[in-house]
Amino acid sequence: MEAEIHIGKLIKEELEKQGRKPSWLAKELHYTRYNVYKIFQRSYIDTELLMQISLLLNKDFFSFYTTKLHSTSSK
Repeated sequence: MEAEIHIGKLIKEELEKQGRKPSWLAKELHYTRYNVYKIFQRSYIDTELLMQISLLLNKDFFSFYTTKLHSTSSK
């Protein structure tokens, strides 16, 4: 089976790519920095939270799942 999507790692990578700090994301989400670091450790995430992060970072994180879904269903 293919490697699992680690959404927290992908969020952290995008945040760094955009030159933003975890403290910025924490402020935008009304979270503590500690909770943002916990998000980075997650391999799964609540869809509402993922939507908020997608909007804040202007990145469709759902596409990682749909791409995987399409690649597995075509096999």
